[in-house]
Amino acid sequence: MIASTASIVSTGEATPRQAQVDPLAALRAPGDPPWDVYLTGTVFLDIVFTGLESAPVRGTESWARGMGSSPGGIANMATALARLGLRTSLAAAFGDDHYGEYCWDALEQGEGIDLSPSRTVPGWHSPVTVSMAYEGERTMVSHGHEPPPEEPAPDCPPRARAAVASLLPGRSAPWIAQAASRGTRVFGDVGWDDTGAWDLAALPDLRHCEAFLPNAEEAMRYTRTDCPRAAAHALTDHVPVAVVTLGAQGAYAVDRRTGETAEVPAIDVEALDPTGAGDVFVAGFVTGTLAGWPLADRLAFAGLTAALSVQEFGGSLSAPGWSEIAAWWRKVQSVDGQEPAALRRYAFLADLVPEEVVRPWPLRRAVPTIGFRRSA
Repeated sequence: MIASTASIVSTGEATPRQAQVDPLAALRAPGDPPWDVYLTGTVFLDIVFTGLESAPVRGTESWARGMGSSPGGIANMATALARLGLRTSLAAAFGDDHYGEYCWDALEQGEGIDLSPSRTVPGWHSPVTVSMAYEGERTMVSHGHEPPPEEPAPDCPPRARAAVASLLPGRSAPWIAQAASRGTRVFGDVGWDDTGAWDLAALPDLRHCEAFLPNAEEAMRYTRTDCPRAAAHALTDHVPVAVVTLGAQGAYAVDRRTGETAEVPAIDVEALDPTGAGDVFVAGFVTGTLAGWPLADRLAFAGLTAALSVQEFGGSLSAPGWSEIAAWWRKVQSVDGQEPAALRRYAFLADLVPEEVVRPWPLRRAVPTIGFRRSA
């Protein structure tokens, strides 16, 4: 259900095939950029253990009831965007091992992501993350060498409507300014500041961003506030749109240019694995922004896609497609006792969700064993 004055009961059900929906169909015109979204970053192989009763205890062996493997890292965001119908281009380095081959195939062949700016690096093995999910949280262990010295992003990134950039304290990525100067709308993501400074001036590329999407703790630390909503307003001194995720309470956003504010509560679901949910949220918000939706609809859609993702194994391959979204919307309307106010919040989906499932192959999900050969 939605943790608010209005509630929707989520079924967690999804169809096994994804419908092709182009959320930007009405906006496309000759001369448009070839890509809707451009990304660059590191692709990991994620190995996820779920169904643990508790955190592993030193000196003991824990057995997980479930396990899945899937591309991770920047692949989480790229896959989520592609499954929502956006033409997605990714620049990344891939290891020349079986893990790298698997990740490349899963992204290019399985998801239709453009990897022409990417490359396979001889002698470099794929970074790996092992994630253990329990009690709605996760613990991760990662291994990998320093990325190859060549920047995987080209000097002039391809023309795209939007780009998602991971902002790092004290570092500037030249491609971000280049993309923004060519009209690309940049959405800034951020991680934990290990320096402890929490200084917005140390994020030089923030000035090129249209939107900034930190979580509540990050937003409050960066703005020296004790309320995530106050933090969102303070962030609009630095970026036009500030979106602060509130965990189980949903998300809050402010658009300085229009004066809009919006708060949408989270959808309460039984989480199998939260890996990649933040990336799926960003992908949903980018989709709604490019489609020109109102701020509240963008937040609601982002929260819905994130909620659907945590009910599947893995990061990238847990991202929902339009058939999952359609199945959820149809099902919640049939559940007795749904509050009208909550249903109205998602009424914009009625004109978006497909009537039929038309994608010619089922969604890939995280698999326990890479390279396992299925019988014909």
